[in-house]
Amino acid sequence: MTDTSVLVTDDDEPKGKRQRPAWEEPPTRVGLTAKGVILGIAVLAILFPIWIVLVTSLSDAETINETGGLVVWPEGISFAAYRELLSGGEVSRAMMVSIGVTLVGTLFSMTVSVLAAYGLSRLGSLWHRTLLFTLLATMFFGGAGIIPTYLLIQSLGLMNTYAALILPMAVNVFNILVLRAFFMNVGQEIIDSARIDGAGDFRILWQMVLPLSRAVLAVISLFYAVAYWGNWFAGFIYITDQEKLPLQNVLQQIVVANERPAGMAQVIGTGQIPSLAVQTAVMILALLPVAILSPFVQRHFKKGMLIGAVKG
Repeated sequence: MTDTSVLVTDDDEPKGKRQRPAWEEPPTRVGLTAKGVILGIAVLAILFPIWIVLVTSLSDAETINETGGLVVWPEGISFAAYRELLSGGEVSRAMMVSIGVTLVGTLFSMTVSVLAAYGLSRLGSLWHRTLLFTLLATMFFGGAGIIPTYLLIQSLGLMNTYAALILPMAVNVFNILVLRAFFMNVGQEIIDSARIDGAGDFRILWQMVLPLSRAVLAVISLFYAVAYWGNWFAGFIYITDQEKLPLQNVLQQIVVANERPAGMAQVIGTGQIPSLAVQTAVMILALLPVAILSPFVQRHFKKGMLIGAVKG
């Protein structure tokens, strides 16, 4: 049988360029220029607000007063807002809470999701179809609502506990289905050969399947980590103890409610540190972990999501 998906290259294209399928027309200069302009505008639209927030957080009181608000171009760099925020006060405590919840929650969610996905990827497993359709049903018929969930957390005695920040969002059915589809792509002959050598299910999963699934594991871990890190609603509903609030809730208090962090009221009140600099500095602190982590996972994103969606 002749393969119709022949890849061709233009004679004028340099060697090493991506090969095109036979049905794909070569790009024109106008098209390439338009793509570059559109992508450039999109990048500026994303980065420019972040730049303004970053520069404002690093500006001193005099610069902010001269501009009358947000600073576009720095005239003097000052880390006073960051020093005060990270000097062991309320923001530092909230950051530690968010980091702990994100790490523990991501590990717990990945453990549950991987075990569930691997079990559902084995077509002969116990109650395979029943469990699979039950999970699929939860995607179309969501949770019972805020009030029943709140009453459940309250009846379990989880109010004002870190578990209330983790358990309500510990499992995501979409992530399980992506992992399941990826696991189904692992060659059955690899699993059969491991069983012949006497390996059990957990050993096959740990030593054979997971090493072949690094791409999708990295992507799903990022999904869970970002969800835990940015989870404001759970802290708002289930946490009333100020010392247990995550960073997103403290950010809401500082930026939206215009409340001053504990221990900084006197410094801000004297004008040594502008209130706007504190607000923007907290925004940068909340954005920084995701901005640092995303580039390391980006190279796995396409492979993990596309291959994980081939089967299932």
